[in-house]
Amino acid sequence: MESQNLADFPRPVHHRIPNFKGSYLACQSIKDLEVFSRMQEVKVDPDKPLEGVRLLALQSKKTLLVPTPRLRTGLFNRITPPAGATKDILRKCATSQGVKNYSTPVGLDARVLVDLVVVGSVAVSEKGWRIGKGEGYADLEYAMMMSMGAVSQATPVVTIVHDCQVVDIPEALLEDHDLTVDYILTPTRVITTGCERPKPRGITWSKISYEMMGKIPILRSLRSREQQAGKDVTLQDEHRHLLETHSPQTAPLGAVRRPWHPAPRESGSMQGEEVPSDTVYIGNLPWDTRVSELKRALRELGAAPLRLIWQGPRHRAFLHYPDSASAQQAVSCLQGLCLGTNTLKVALARQQQRANDLEGGRARTLHPDPYSTI
Repeated sequence: MESQNLADFPRPVHHRIPNFKGSYLACQSIKDLEVFSRMQEVKVDPDKPLEGVRLLALQSKKTLLVPTPRLRTGLFNRITPPAGATKDILRKCATSQGVKNYSTPVGLDARVLVDLVVVGSVAVSEKGWRIGKGEGYADLEYAMMMSMGAVSQATPVVTIVHDCQVVDIPEALLEDHDLTVDYILTPTRVITTGCERPKPRGITWSKISYEMMGKIPILRSLRSREQQAGKDVTLQDEHRHLLETHSPQTAPLGAVRRPWHPAPRESGSMQGEEVPSDTVYIGNLPWDTRVSELKRALRELGAAPLRLIWQGPRHRAFLHYPDSASAQQAVSCLQGLCLGTNTLKVALARQQQRANDLEGGRARTLHPDPYSTI
C-alpha cells in the first residue's frame, strides 16, 4: 500500500490497521446493508479507516460503542454527542480525539447487546477469514463480548479494507480464537462472505498470559466471574507462574517489596484546613488494581501528578500536583475514568474530607510512608 501510494494518513501504515485512499467511500456502502439499517447498537473499532462508519452511526442516531485503546481502562466507551450536535460536531465525535472527548465508559454490569460489529483488518479473504495487526485485540474484544453476553454467533461482523487487502489466506494460519467476518466493504465492492467458520465462543484462557492479565484489568474481572461459574480459567503460563511465585528467591538489589497485608492505620486525623488544596483523591479502586495501571491511565489522560500516594488495600490513592489549579484541572479530566469494572471516584481531597466519604468517616494523614509513595 505504501509503495503504490494507496495508503492515507496516518503514515507509514506499518504495524497498524492501515488507512487507505477511498476508505470514506468504502464506509458509505454500509448504509446499503440491511444489517446496518435495522441495527441500533453498533460497536466500531477506533481505527482511522472506520471513521466514516462511526460518523454514519452517529448521524443515524444509533448507539455507538468504541473499544478503549488496548482495553486498558475497560472494554467499551459509549460515544455521546452533545445535545443538538451539528454535523461538524458529529464529525469530531467520530474521530479518535472525539472518541476521547465525548465518551462515557460502559462497565461490565451494563446491559449491552451489540447488534453489529465493525472491525479493521490488515488482510481478509473472500471466505471471511481475517488477519489483524498481530496483537489480537479485535479477537479478544469479540471473545470478551461473548463472555459478557453482548454478542452471539449470529451477530454480524463487517470489515472495511482496500481492494488490495482482499487476498487468499491459508486456513492453516487460522486458530479457534480468530474472528471471522460476514461482510467485506471496499471502495468498489460489497462482499458477502457466507463464512461458516465459527466465531470465538468466549475467552480462550489457555491463550491468555499473566502479562496480558496485568495489562488488561477487565480480564481479571471476567476471569473471576467465569471461575465462579465453574469454568476452566487456567492461564497459558499459570503453572510456571505458580512455581515462580512459590519458589524462594532473593530480591534483586534496589527492589522495593510491597507488604501483602493492608497498611496499618495512621495515627491521628487531619482537619479540613490541613488537607493540601493541590491534592486529588481517587477512590473506588478495584481490589486487584495495580499502581502501574493507574499511573498508565493518568499519563494517557494527561493528568500525571508530581507524586502519587498509593493505598490500594483501602481502594484509594492520592495525587499531588504543583498547585490547586492543576489539581482542579486533573479532577475535571479524570471524571468518568474506569479501571476494570469500577468507575473511579475523583475529587479534591479537601472536598472529599468535607463530604465525610473517606474510610471510617475520617480523613487520614496524607504523609507518605516508605511503601506507599510512588
